Amino acid sequence: MMTAPYPGFSTKNAASFPLYESFIVDLLPHIDDLAELKVTLFTLWAIRQREGSARYLLLRDFAAHPDFYASLGESPEAVLRDALERACLRGTLLSATVPLNDIDELILFVNDDAGRAAVGQVRTGRWQLVAGAHPVEILPPRPTLYSLYEQNIGTLTPMIRDELLAAEKEYPASWIEEAMRLAVTSNKRNWRYVRAILNRWQKEGRQNETTPRSVAETDQRLWEDLSDFIVK
Repeated sequence: MMTAPYPGFSTKNAASFPLYESFIVDLLPHIDDLAELKVTLFTLWAIRQREGSARYLLLRDFAAHPDFYASLGESPEAVLRDALERACLRGTLLSATVPLNDIDELILFVNDDAGRAAVGQVRTGRWQLVAGAHPVEILPPRPTLYSLYEQNIGTLTPMIRDELLAAEKEYPASWIEEAMRLAVTSNKRNWRYVRAILNRWQKEGRQNETTPRSVAETDQRLWEDLSDFIVK
């Protein structure tokens, strides 16, 4: 508890952090719980201290700041959880849970573009455990089939876009991604080769074609399948 008036902010070498204008205009007038306001402001500040594109906080991050944590009252954990629930219901913050050490660990995000993308990744299982104080690594979003095609095969023409759209409806996305990878490995960067792989998997069942021998066999069989379409 402060016993004297705060001396004032300094503009010299003082750290600061940005605050969304919409927080002041749209949210602040409606926050009528002091703990929710404290926890929200702390989260907006603390999450900026994290590095990386997928920034998040755990409950332990609040307790790691004793003065702030103590300011929540005699039962800080209960007050913290209630304040976080209020902030999430209001839409200021987002949350997800992951199983860590046999318990469901709460992970918190700011409801902005990066936070929405990150919480979506967590909720769809796109995360992994890592060592350190923040043991959850949120994986980047899976690239679309269109971007995979452009990165690995070639220019995405309107005709190829239609082919990919049709293939998405006919085959699992993992099959199409793997077929593209095999096409790159075999140095056969064209959609006919990818489509031939998918057709054969559909007829014969998908095989584990990751070894040089299996890829070579795939080349031979697929180019035999495609021989009628190749201009000689």
